[in-house]
Formats: sequence, structure tokens, C-alpha cells
Amino acid sequence: MAAGKLDDDLDLGIEQGKGSKKKIIILGAVGIVFLLLAGLGAAWLLMGEGESSELASASGDEQTQPQKPHLYHPLEPLFIVNMPPGSKAKLLQVGLQVMTRDQAIIDFVQHNDPMIRHNLLNLLGTQSDEVLKTRAGKEKLQQEVVKNMNQIIKKQGGPGEVEAVYFTTFVMQ
Repeated sequence: MAAGKLDDDLDLGIEQGKGSKKKIIILGAVGIVFLLLAGLGAAWLLMGEGESSELASASGDEQTQPQKPHLYHPLEPLFIVNMPPGSKAKLLQVGLQVMTRDQAIIDFVQHNDPMIRHNLLNLLGTQSDEVLKTRAGKEKLQQEVVKNMNQIIKKQGGPGEVEAVYFTTFVMQ
């Protein structure tokens, strides 16, 4: 029985050896397949990342490319208006420049200069000198001028909008 048991132990040892060889071969094959898949996946990601980064840089170039350059147009001559009754200052003198990116807007403003000047003179003539002494008051007036001009442009069927106006002269006396 001891000999039978020894044979059983030996048989088990041999079967384990064959089984472990099979396991090694299977694990090796799985490892090679895994490495191949990992390499293909990495290559795919790198190639895909290159394409997407090229697309991102192309779309980024469109976003970072400056729009049309700013165009400035001075509204000349200067605006000079009487301040409202009761103001300490008696006169307001303002120089304005219109900023846009479209030459058609500049052409529209030049063509409609009398109407624009009329509306802006009315707007400037209603301003309080106490409010205009502050930066916030000037910025509010600047926004009102832009709004006023864009309303005129829209009402007259103009080609777009004024983006900003800038005070180039601002004197209260």
C-alpha cells in the first residue's frame, strides 16, 4: 500500500508538472495577447490623441485668431452742450470716437451723422454735472451713448452695431 501510495504521489507529481507546464504556456500566451492589446491600445490612443490635438489646435486657432481689427471713427466736430439749469458747470464739451469692426458701420455712421449728432446732443444736454464728475457717471454715459447709437442704427436698418464709444475729450466748465 505504501508503494501504491508512492505511485499515486508520483502520478500526482507528474500530472502537476504537466498541468503547471500547461498553466505556464497559457499564462504566457495570455500575457503576450495582453501585451499586444495594450500596445495596440496605446498606439490607438496616441494616434487618436494626435488627431484630436490637431483638431483642437485647429479649432483653437479659430478661437484665438483675432476677429477683424478695430476700426475707429471720430465724431467731429466736438459736442458742446449747455448743462441743465441749476448745475454748477455751464458747458460740457465731449469728443467721441466710435469703435466697431465693420467698415459698413463706419459708413453708416458717417452717412447718418446729422441724426446721430442730434440724438447725442439731446442726451448730453440732460446730464447732471454732479454725476459726470464721477467715473461711474462717465461710464454710464458711455453705455447710454452706445445704446442710443445702436438704437438709431437698428431703427434705420443699419448693418450691425457699434461696439463701443470712447471719450477723447471731456471738459465741464
